[in-house]
Amino acid sequence: MKVREVVSALEKFAPLPLQESYDNAGLQCGLTEAEVSGALLCLDVTDEVLCEAVDLGCNMVISHHPLLFHAVKCVSDRSNIERCLRKAIQNDIAIYSSHTNLDNAEDGVNYMIAEKIGLVDVVPMQGGGVIGYLPMEEQAEFFLERVKEVFRCSCLMHNEMLSRPIGSVAICGGAGDFAIDEAVRQEADAFITGEMHYHRYFGHEDEIQIAVLGHYESEQFTTELLSRVLTEKLPDLPVYITEINTNPIKYLI
Repeated sequence: MKVREVVSALEKFAPLPLQESYDNAGLQCGLTEAEVSGALLCLDVTDEVLCEAVDLGCNMVISHHPLLFHAVKCVSDRSNIERCLRKAIQNDIAIYSSHTNLDNAEDGVNYMIAEKIGLVDVVPMQGGGVIGYLPMEEQAEFFLERVKEVFRCSCLMHNEMLSRPIGSVAICGGAGDFAIDEAVRQEADAFITGEMHYHRYFGHEDEIQIAVLGHYESEQFTTELLSRVLTEKLPDLPVYITEINTNPIKYLI
């Protein structure tokens, strides 16, 4: 099986035209005609992840976050990006990233978050993200505690606790606070995202329950989603999920 066949399977599920204008999803480096010995799935491409790929005998790494966001004018060892690019090339590893196109795809990243929370009747929101419903309403404190546990959050940021129960939930993983206005417009009881700017918390008291998981925490199940897609479409492809936690943010508890 060739790299181009793996790329084709991924892009049938999450076509590149779905990516945002600022993004750089797609093939980051590698030869499309190379035979794939195995694919390692990760959230971020790091030196440790590439070493793991070599140890596993994988010559393809599939990430959520692109290694190359901006133009690289020199391939040396001055930055993590340059070092990772050199290591990939030296070891004949192809790197492919499925980012905002996977976020925006039907049954994509936000649907996976909704699945983990147990939402039903999930539909896309205009402007990004999804909205769905809990099978049974939950008190806000119980809901937040459950979400914190499901996503293994060291801490969960939220606004003032709502006094009414949570029934409908809007979701936009990663840096998704841009979608909170649409969540409010659709009268969601809660809004879950990975990152939120300080000033975006204001003005929503008693209006919507905000839950901010952390960027990595909100997208950690993306590798599970990618594995599901590849296993279904390419059952003969050896697929591995990284065992490395690439979250650069640490919490002092």
